[in-house]
Amino acid sequence: MPFKLFDRSRLKLKSITERIPDFTQKNMIDPDVPVLLNHPSLDILADRVLNAQKQKSTVLWMIGASVIHNGISPVLVKLMEENYVTHYALNGAAAFQDFELAMVGGTLENFARYTSQGQFGLWTDTGEKFNSAIKEGFHNRTGLGEAVGKMIDRENFPYRKNSLLWNAYKLGVPATVHIVFGCDVYQELPDFDGAAAGATSYTDFLIYTQSIMNLEGGCFYNFGSQTVGPEVYLKALAMSRNIKHRNNEKIAHFTTSVVDVLPLEGQDIHEAPQKNDPRYYFRPWKTILARTVADGGESYYIAGENKEIIPALAHKIRKNTAL
Repeated sequence: MPFKLFDRSRLKLKSITERIPDFTQKNMIDPDVPVLLNHPSLDILADRVLNAQKQKSTVLWMIGASVIHNGISPVLVKLMEENYVTHYALNGAAAFQDFELAMVGGTLENFARYTSQGQFGLWTDTGEKFNSAIKEGFHNRTGLGEAVGKMIDRENFPYRKNSLLWNAYKLGVPATVHIVFGCDVYQELPDFDGAAAGATSYTDFLIYTQSIMNLEGGCFYNFGSQTVGPEVYLKALAMSRNIKHRNNEKIAHFTTSVVDVLPLEGQDIHEAPQKNDPRYYFRPWKTILARTVADGGESYYIAGENKEIIPALAHKIRKNTAL
């Protein structure tokens, strides 16, 4: 017998104008201000990006939501404009926060306050507009990232200058969105279309996998995505290697890195932890740093805040270019 479904039409929604954002455009990082940080891996990671650029190999950066609401987007946009990064991949939360910042200039709500009020995520305006972009993408048979960037462009969002998805759309650079059902606030709304979201995000997964096909000699860097980042990468790499092996080709010699706050420095990150070690379930370690580079790749881990590491890495890339 069918189970009873939650009736979303009963939800009481409020306008985004009633929400107090925790992050606004005024907190964006200036990409032209050098960030100096001494870490032994930064120069190596910068050089690997430059080597990949010379070989025309993929440089794919996976972005979690913390990267967006820490104001790092202007740095990412400049790297894309200068052809250092060939593909950005975002989880659903990162994409939505990028969209909100472009539309209303603010994002990120106080979890404790609005969860207690039963209002967390239940805002009209941005959520409904984002869901409309998903439906348009489904109708036009495009990926979710492209659909969102196209809406930001067509409707001339006032704060689009720093939007990663809008700039990617304008530059013709793939910026894919990889959603998980039940994880993102726009999915709470009555107008969310799961079928359209699944189709557009799966299109993005296939675009992503095509980029991974060119990862030999390239780079995959993961910033602040502990589940979606490593899992999407693992499946796309398996599919790509399947094709390459049949053509007597390989995807083996490339560089991966993970930037996160777990204190792993000093550990042998090239060996996955044992199952009796709780860190075994930290997917970036076993997937990105150990198992997928075991056939000839390199991997590096940096423990720290993305808002410091990414601008410092961007500065190193430009500095090493000039040498």
